[in-house]
Amino acid sequence: MSDLRARVAGAPITWGICEVPGWGHQLGADRVLSEMSSIGITATELGPDGFLPAPPAELRSVLDRHGLRAVGGFVPAVLHQPDRLHTELARVSAAADRLAAAGASVLVLAADSGRSGYESATELDHMQWRALVRAIDRVVEIGDHRHLEVAFHPHVGTPVEGPSQIERLLETSSVRLCLDTGHVFVGGADPAELARTAGDRVAHAHLKDASGELAHQVRRRRLGYREAVARGLYRRLGAGDAGVGMVIRTLEGAGYQGWYVLEQDTVLERDPAPGSGPAGEAASTLAFIGRVADELEQPARADARRG
Repeated sequence: MSDLRARVAGAPITWGICEVPGWGHQLGADRVLSEMSSIGITATELGPDGFLPAPPAELRSVLDRHGLRAVGGFVPAVLHQPDRLHTELARVSAAADRLAAAGASVLVLAADSGRSGYESATELDHMQWRALVRAIDRVVEIGDHRHLEVAFHPHVGTPVEGPSQIERLLETSSVRLCLDTGHVFVGGADPAELARTAGDRVAHAHLKDASGELAHQVRRRRLGYREAVARGLYRRLGAGDAGVGMVIRTLEGAGYQGWYVLEQDTVLERDPAPGSGPAGEAASTLAFIGRVADELEQPARADARRG
């Protein structure tokens, strides 16, 4: 996969589909997938358990009906508590089996805090961190056995959220990264700087822009995460402060060949009008990526003319 435009996928969270209980109004799968395909998206992450059918044949049939292929899925797991590890790894294995059967290539792993939602910070002590790193290695083995790349996702409200935790992860684990521009920014790091310094570790990318003001309130725990998302924490690409265009340019310049997943977390109160709401935001995001792709192609065209 070399063409930037051919490496863009969707995600159900852009349509408000979330694993957190009480997150918001949950649209049906056919509505979400049909709107994805209607704006030109041809690949998607799978979304939380229960959103799409579990049996592989049924899952593939639903995706095929909408002209979509599976690229990966978000799998949160409690990995820092040894007494829960057996159960959690069994759940991760089941998720990996489902991803592999669907033809996906990436398991996006997050270190779940063990609480519902993403409202509170989680600090691990030395022993808990060692347990986390060992468990991540186990998940990488699970992925390897199924030909899945494991990409670790720093995430607000989890044990790996802010700059120091991301740096510690990079130093203590060899796992590759899912660079989520929104979560990295809200957590207090610079997504473009992370792309520059750890671009060779990035295996997968989630793209969302974010409001600097609301991100600051979440970071300081003055505003809850879900409430911030409902207020518009995440913005269409180019309309926020996360520097998403620079992230794409930096990754592409470093030879990144992975997926860019349009993942603008949304909280819905009701069904939006067809083609509006999330579909409109996603279409705008696709247009933004197209403009970035055009910019990146201009020097190559100039070189070709000179040659």
